[in-house]
Order: sequence, then structure tokens, then C-alpha cells
Amino acid sequence: MSLSPAPLGDAVAAAGGPGPSVALAVASVLALLGYVWVGLLRARAPEGDVVVRRPLRSVPPMALAWTAQFAALFIDISGYGLATPGARFGFAPALSMTAWLVLTVYLIESRFLPLHSVRRVLAWLAAAAVLLAWGFPGESRPTAASPWAPLHWVLGLASYGLFGVAVLHAALMNRAESRLRHKQATPGAMSGHMPLLQLERLTFNFIAAGVGVLSLAILLGWWFTPQWKWDHKNLLAVLGWLVLTGLLVGRRIYGWRGRRATRWLYAGAALLLLSYAGSRFVLEVVLQRGTGA
Repeated sequence: MSLSPAPLGDAVAAAGGPGPSVALAVASVLALLGYVWVGLLRARAPEGDVVVRRPLRSVPPMALAWTAQFAALFIDISGYGLATPGARFGFAPALSMTAWLVLTVYLIESRFLPLHSVRRVLAWLAAAAVLLAWGFPGESRPTAASPWAPLHWVLGLASYGLFGVAVLHAALMNRAESRLRHKQATPGAMSGHMPLLQLERLTFNFIAAGVGVLSLAILLGWWFTPQWKWDHKNLLAVLGWLVLTGLLVGRRIYGWRGRRATRWLYAGAALLLLSYAGSRFVLEVVLQRGTGA
């Protein structure tokens, strides 16, 4: 099987069918257009000391893109309507699903919290994820090793999303700390920015939720796999779990916070990214072969 990035329309054919589903193509194009539209808009513009926000201009295209990306993910991962039925969990759909989950949390939080400054960045990242998933959909898997396997995959993707949201909040927290350090402002005094303590609390809440979901995913994977083997994917996943669990323990016992905590988070998230998406990228693109894992 070859998954070269040559015309995007040929990518699904390389995964086992004569051509991409029209619905998948339409959903992917709509998502791309919507995210690019949001990425090109300025969500807010400063005028002196007053911040003028114009979030409503980007709400319809963001909602359209978010909905279209979900439709594309459903078709792509489930294989519904494609020539070769069966679930597909390639590295690119996994990244696209992670971006979609991060955007879902952002759309909910932005209704109550000042998160407008990251809208354009998330839109461009989501557009790149959609394009990547359209170009590299992964291989079809008509059968699973166990009836629990789909739940294992769903929990794994959910943990990706939760840690992605945690990384987003950690980056915002580092930015807020930097602004406080350089401007000697007080927490919560910066117009248009979430208070630092609130960011920190949300970051660790998402880390804790991600560790819980990842623990279930690893346990299910160990349970339904007839012969558990310590390959690179499982080893990196367990290492990522240990790093992130260690972060929660350090937070609980030693009160870790700030840049020390975010470094642990970034390291654990990177290990998890390499565990599935990284290993699948090597197998599907570099080595150009599939795997049943």
C-alpha cells in the first residue's frame, strides 16, 4: 500500500478504494474553507486601551468548519460509504480528531472565558489537520482483534484530545506568566486574558482527566491483546503515562507549578504523540505499509 502525498484525491484510493467518497471530499473542503476563513479574520483589534472584539464574524464559519470536520472524521474513520468498509485509524485522522476535540473544548470555554486570542491559531492548526487527514486516511480494517478494540481506540483518541487541551492551556499559562513577569501586572488585571490561577486549575483538571482516560485505554489494550508485547508503541504510551502520572503526583506532594509542570506536560504529551501518531506515520508514510496495531 502506498500513501504518497500526491493528489489528495488518490489518497483514499491508495487505502483500498477506487476513489474518495464525494461526501468525504465535500466535508473536507468545507472544513478547510471554514478554518481558513477564520484564520484570515482578526478576532479582535486593540484601540488604545480598549479591546474591541468582533467574535461573531468568525462564529458561522467556525461552526461550519467544526461540523464539516466531524462529518469528514466520521466518514474517514468509520469507512462509511467508502469502497472498502471497516474502521480506519491512521496517524492523520488521529491528529485531526485531536484537533477537533481541542476545538470542541475551546468553543465551549470561549462562551464563558476570554480565549479569543487563540482562535486563529487553532483554526490554522485544524485546517492543517483536515488537509493531512484527507491526504493520508490510513488503511481499512474490516475486523478488530476484539470487540473491545474500538473502545480502546476511542479512549486513546479521547486522551489525545484531553492532553491537547491541557497543552493549549499550559501554553496560555506560560504566556500569562511571561506577561506578568515583564509588565508587572496583577493576575486578572490583563484585559482579555484568563486569570493565571484559573488557567492553572483548568490545565491540571484536563491532565487528570487525560490520565484517567489513558489508563482505561492502556488497561483495555492489555486485556484484549492475546499476547502483550513491548513494542515501540506500547512502550512510548506507558512512558507517557508514567510522566503524566508523575506530574500529578509531583503537583500533589511537592506543589509543582509553572514552567516545571508544563515541561513535564509537554514531555508526556510528546511521548504519547510519538506512541501512536508517530509510529503510524513511520509505518504508513516512511515504510509505506500498514499494521494491525
